[in-house]
Amino acid sequence: MSALSERPESPAVGAAVPHESARLHVTGAAQFTDDLIPRTKDVLHAHPVQVPQAHARVTALRVAPALRVPGVVRVLTAADVPGVNDAGIKQDEPLFPEEVMFFGHAVCWVLAETYEAARVGAAAVEVETEPLPSYVTVREAIAADSFQGAMPQLVRGDVETGLADAVHVFGGELEIAGQEHFYLETHSSLAHVDEAGQVFVQSSTQHPSETQEIVAHVLGRASNEVTVQCLRMGGGFGGKEMQPHGLAAIAALGATCTGRPVRVRLTRAQDLTMSGKRHGFLVEWRVGFDAAGRLLALEATLTSDGGWSLDLSEPVLARALCHVDNAYWLPHVRLNGRIVRTHKTSSTAFRGFGGPQGMLVIEDILGRCAPLLGIDPMELRRRNFYRRGQTTPYGQLVRHPERLDRLWRQVVDTGDIAARQREVAAFNAAHPHAKRGLAVTPVKFGISFNLTAFNQAGALVHVYRDGSVLINHGGTEMGQGLHTKMLQVAATELGIPLGRMRLAPTRTDKVPNTSATAASCGADLNGGAVRQACEQLRERLTRVAATMLGLNAADISIVDGVARGTGAPTGVEWNDLVRTAYFQRVQLFAAGFYRTEGLYWDSAAMQGSPFKYFAYGVAAAEVEVDGFTGTYRTRRVDIVHDVGDSLSPLIDIGQIEGGFVQGAGWLTLEDLRWNTGTGAARGQLATRGASSYKLPSFSEMPEVFNVTMLADAAEEGAVYGAKAVGEPPLMLAFSVREALRQAAAAFGPAGISIDLASPATPEAVFWAIERARACGGHGPTADADLAPGGAANAGHPTPERALRTVSHV
Repeated sequence: MSALSERPESPAVGAAVPHESARLHVTGAAQFTDDLIPRTKDVLHAHPVQVPQAHARVTALRVAPALRVPGVVRVLTAADVPGVNDAGIKQDEPLFPEEVMFFGHAVCWVLAETYEAARVGAAAVEVETEPLPSYVTVREAIAADSFQGAMPQLVRGDVETGLADAVHVFGGELEIAGQEHFYLETHSSLAHVDEAGQVFVQSSTQHPSETQEIVAHVLGRASNEVTVQCLRMGGGFGGKEMQPHGLAAIAALGATCTGRPVRVRLTRAQDLTMSGKRHGFLVEWRVGFDAAGRLLALEATLTSDGGWSLDLSEPVLARALCHVDNAYWLPHVRLNGRIVRTHKTSSTAFRGFGGPQGMLVIEDILGRCAPLLGIDPMELRRRNFYRRGQTTPYGQLVRHPERLDRLWRQVVDTGDIAARQREVAAFNAAHPHAKRGLAVTPVKFGISFNLTAFNQAGALVHVYRDGSVLINHGGTEMGQGLHTKMLQVAATELGIPLGRMRLAPTRTDKVPNTSATAASCGADLNGGAVRQACEQLRERLTRVAATMLGLNAADISIVDGVARGTGAPTGVEWNDLVRTAYFQRVQLFAAGFYRTEGLYWDSAAMQGSPFKYFAYGVAAAEVEVDGFTGTYRTRRVDIVHDVGDSLSPLIDIGQIEGGFVQGAGWLTLEDLRWNTGTGAARGQLATRGASSYKLPSFSEMPEVFNVTMLADAAEEGAVYGAKAVGEPPLMLAFSVREALRQAAAAFGPAGISIDLASPATPEAVFWAIERARACGGHGPTADADLAPGGAANAGHPTPERALRTVSHV
């Protein structure tokens, strides 16, 4: 084991401890950004002036009517910006736009003594516009040649040769839905300016350093004049990686213009209509298999819906292309990526960051092609797993591919899959109006930021004279348990009980230049930095202990709060050791830094080794579908997931469960709808509340939910041998979608290929069932275009009718 992955005696990591803020959360005592308002004097409330048009040019903006509203103090416009009127990293997101780019785009902000006065004032602002052509769907944008950003291509081998050599060739199309983050806490910021002109911003942000940078350039200030703090977030999921910056800038601008604290807190409807979502994709593909069902070649064009600005669309697309392979060896690959500009909110990061969309491509292909190949879907997937020595299409060696086999076998064995498959078949034969499906799917997810420079982190650890320890690090807490893990890492490295540790809120004047808490790297990066800082402190303190005990420092270890020599019965208590070190003028604070080694990425060539390692997982899901309505229930889910050697098992189990449920929501329930008509409401988000946007709830939870972490899986070169766990479990939910596909197919004759919309809502499942029923008596075939979202062709030739099958699925 490497020094980074080794664990000492009696480590705090690996212990099943509760989330560090669990008691605060469940009692309501936890403080979030907007909870600071009551304790802040003379706060002004900000309200956006939103324009109800998808695309228009602002020809007149009259704010005087708002200023006549009692309680209104000021209306912020572009004229108030002393620096740069832009809140985006690509300089394509004007804070106060002259061109409305989506329905509900804010063109100015009203500041008032109360929220109600700000709302009334915003309604009084007069905005005149000139309508412009708008593109709401990906297909509309493609037809209008409305593209933005880079168009990367990922190539290995010769796709045309691979397809020519294939025995079976299929082609098709897939539309992948977006997803709303729907965090419990909406976007919030609170800013004030002190007597020295320093700007302090409290923000619900996953990326405090970038929030600091954007606020500074909007204000025309240097970064050292702006401090950003994040207490904690009530959820983020990627939606608070980029999107909080402009809102924090509004609060800071208001505070500098008025000299009073300014609060920005979006209502749920504002948050839904103004903030970005998971990227939707349109995918066209061709795939070739050999006679044994092994993948030979894949060509696909992935077109992502970037919304009105680039935001993070380019790296999201790059990660999507890098994850199309998922767990499968593809000898010949040509993947084309492009981003359309639509007149909708700017798509942004969401848990998985493009990986889920890329992986869905190959999982959908295998699910649709398995019946046409006459191969059980489980066997088709297993047959195409990566093997030792093989590399990804972008050239990275796939380490530990044997873990896929271990995970697969464990799920099949402990989930009693063979017996349950027989039970499903018997149930389906006996029930004409209800069918069950059982599917098993794998996950291989790369861990690290695609941009190598982001793979760094810092920490600052203080040991006080009384022996208590305060930890500052650059990661933010959004409920995922990062702070809990950092406490365990620090306690392990220092060799003291967890009760001696405390974490300070994340802020930019303690740890600078931090990367976003994203890409599942929070524990890897910040854990490395915290451990490095604590290692410095431990080495200093063991030298002091060696002097006190008359031993060599190399023979001293600190375990359970006592420094003692090897085999010695007595030692020095932690508090005494710290006090002695202070009086010997030993430095009792340390800055730690960590950078992930071994990464390389050429974004132009789409080649390199961008990931430190791969996280693996396998899930089996069984569903039952009602043939009259398309409604379904998830009867059982079995998951075995690779988290390396877990830093915090309770946290990791919760992340696996939560990620899976959120993935199931994306794939089967959460249906974003925009008005695509030609009327005045064109481009308006129709699903702008919990009443119209269906989130997973208790009723959608699996009736039996078994989650196990893979044993004996420590990761060499990672902090205490642990792997990331934030994003990979989301993709385990592919098993639910594939089980629904199989259940829908069971309503038709054997061997039919079913196209299933994404999300596979009950309505979509019903139409899939209808297409399956329509295939009765025609033998193995693909589904006909009987409903919106159906395939364009029917009556495909079967593999048995020709050695080479060329068809559109």
